[in-house]
Amino acid sequence: MKEKLTSLADLASAFGKEPINQDVQHSSDEQSLVYSTNCGRIKPNKKTQKVSVSDGFAHIRRETKGRKGKGVTTISALGLEETALKALAKKLKKTCGSGGTVVGEVIEIQGDKREIIKSLLEKEGFNVKFIGG
Repeated sequence: MKEKLTSLADLASAFGKEPINQDVQHSSDEQSLVYSTNCGRIKPNKKTQKVSVSDGFAHIRRETKGRKGKGVTTISALGLEETALKALAKKLKKTCGSGGTVVGEVIEIQGDKREIIKSLLEKEGFNVKFIGG
């Protein structure tokens, strides 16, 4: 054994062992971990969100439940990805002149704006169905 060993991996291979793999697999319980002295900065795994399939109709509903009597108009079953959903929500809020948000796959617009939303969605090429009273 006259060859020069320059690393621990060379030493391990000289004794017939496999070198230690430096690629560290992070489990799901370490999601709050940002930096480790073992491998440096840890990049979080991006989860892809599945888009539910639409039945061909955009469902528009007026809701007040859980909002202390304040009414919101919800639009669901659009079958769009998150970025397209946020862009559509922005357009709807601007047209209606009110606030709103995207929760999951549902767009919520403040106030009873069902007719305005229906006309805008039909211009965008969606079939619209009113759900509820």
